[in-house]
Amino acid sequence: MNSQKKKTTLSTATFLKGDVLSVLKKLADTKCDLIVTSPPYNIGKVYERSESLTFDEYVKWLDEVIDALVDNLAEHGSICWQVGSFVKNGEVFPLDIHTYDSFKRRGMQLRNRIIWRFNFGLHSKKRFSGRYETILWFTKSDKYRFNLDPVRVPQLYPGKRHSKKKGKEAGKPSGNPLGKNPSDFWEFSAEEYFRSDPIWEIPNVKANHPEKTIHPCQFPVELAERCILALTKPGDTVLDPFMGVGTTAIAAIKHHRSAVGIDKETGFLKIARQRVKQLSSGKLKTRASGKAVLTPRSAERVAQIPDEWKVVQEAGA
Repeated sequence: MNSQKKKTTLSTATFLKGDVLSVLKKLADTKCDLIVTSPPYNIGKVYERSESLTFDEYVKWLDEVIDALVDNLAEHGSICWQVGSFVKNGEVFPLDIHTYDSFKRRGMQLRNRIIWRFNFGLHSKKRFSGRYETILWFTKSDKYRFNLDPVRVPQLYPGKRHSKKKGKEAGKPSGNPLGKNPSDFWEFSAEEYFRSDPIWEIPNVKANHPEKTIHPCQFPVELAERCILALTKPGDTVLDPFMGVGTTAIAAIKHHRSAVGIDKETGFLKIARQRVKQLSSGKLKTRASGKAVLTPRSAERVAQIPDEWKVVQEAGA
């Protein structure tokens, strides 16, 4: 568990209440540098119950939102579109696939399709349990920002050196001393696995997560933080049109970027403001980036196979 230990001078955060399309239209003249967001999935969450959309209506609405987002993006800007799947009657509709064309038709260029894997979630009975979502990173042009150094991961083979074929480089370390370029596969795992494979550990926000609030689909600060560090510079403006409880804003202002958040739920925006205030005073609890996930020791009771299971397992052997 990590928190800001001393009061810090932070950038500004602006929260706007209202319908996302209406608010984005009013902001059209204000171009942001990065958009990090996760839209609602139309699966009946508390913030979706005011209106029921068919899947076609929902995809059409997302297309309108994407159109407005592109209008609100600077020429050098990026969009990180974090989505899972719409599920109906057991059938899965992956939202990255169903929204890709909306970005492409507007001239956006896909730079990475990032896989975010996590170990906890709802257990399925008639299909494999879903344990990953995707982040589509689009840029508006070839002039986009990309800062690799702030998000590098440890070298897997730091002692590896160039071969004799490299001429003047022969015998010198072949890797970058600051670390290597992370892959497009971001996973949460135990520390040992992190050391053996250069992945990004990012757990989803569940009951015991230090960042957990009342929001049912909250994503972790670290997820937004890494996008912001890689794709913006201090002083830039980061927009989240589905702000929820302020995760993107927290990640932005921690690193001296300004944040603009939109949400229609008064309760969520109230929590977002409280969390930003806690960040400013050094009282906000967040999970440390790259922290190993707690793994129970084999001697702990929670790691022991129940006697009732042993009977079933032996019978099925």
